[in-house]
Amino acid sequence: MSSSTENTSLHLDLGKTFGALFIGVALSSVLFGVTNVQAFIYFQVIWLWILDAVHLALITHCVYYYLAANYANLTVLAEIVWSFRLQIVIDVFIVYTVHVMYVYRIWIVSKGRSRVLPTIVAIIVILGSGVGIVLIWAVYRYHVFSDWIGVQWPTYMALGVVAFIDFIIASSLCYILATSRTGFSRQGTVPSPI
Repeated sequence: MSSSTENTSLHLDLGKTFGALFIGVALSSVLFGVTNVQAFIYFQVIWLWILDAVHLALITHCVYYYLAANYANLTVLAEIVWSFRLQIVIDVFIVYTVHVMYVYRIWIVSKGRSRVLPTIVAIIVILGSGVGIVLIWAVYRYHVFSDWIGVQWPTYMALGVVAFIDFIIASSLCYILATSRTGFSRQGTVPSPI
């Protein structure tokens, strides 16, 4: 090993950046285990389980590519690996699938009522998917991480829209559940077992 390579690797502190990435992959693996249990119990979400498995494989490849295969290679660290881009696409599919499942749940819970609220929520979810498309476009447009510094708006916009849609879905479910009370009192009258 040459002395110039040793000096570069000695002054290169990747603990604050790639250390967090490694911890994120480790936590993602734990959450994948939770997803496996949920997929086993509720077999209807097998599509989400497959997407989650592909997502975990992609982020594991991304971390391996940067931390093991190309450790301290400054030219490679600046480039965006293909698995990083593809995992953003998988993220968009996962979020959109979950939102569609909640819209379907709102549609079922509001059965026998006006369908205005579920229709409005469905339109908001469909329009919100356009932001995911913009995020995918932005991810595939740039090839090095330094280009993303000036163009952070797709990420912030996508996260903001997803949070807004989550708020709309939660509010709609709360409203539907609050207005569908049966009229029975909280304390039921149970005959005594005498």
